[in-house]
Amino acid sequence: MGHSAGSTPGSGGPGHADPDAQVFVISVAAQLAGMHAQTLRTYDRLGLVTPHRTTGGGRRYSPRDVALLREVQRLSQNEGVNLAGIKRIIELTNQVEALQARVTEIAQELANVHASYRRDLVPVQRSALVVWKPRHQR
Repeated sequence: MGHSAGSTPGSGGPGHADPDAQVFVISVAAQLAGMHAQTLRTYDRLGLVTPHRTTGGGRRYSPRDVALLREVQRLSQNEGVNLAGIKRIIELTNQVEALQARVTEIAQELANVHASYRRDLVPVQRSALVVWKPRHQR
């Protein structure tokens, strides 16, 4: 694990690294994930785990990418899921996470709207209201 310590410049120390920081070259990411570098290239080509690319075209993997590589390996080896199935699982997981984030945003917006209501207005049951209608004059 000594390789990763030098690969996280500006991380603020162990345990404080940004999980999306693109810091690992392919050989280090492969070692951390317990795979061959060629497997990572294949997964990139298939769209399973797509690392950031440097201007020179080199792959840079984040801690989140490494965790995803481990999950791909677990699903493949322990659960017997094929790569097409794993890709679909990843896509659906990403959709669920995006929807959960949107629900959180909407809940916050709703809370803000409720907080902006005038404090002197109170909810009243419909049965408690009387509607006044003027009588017609003849």
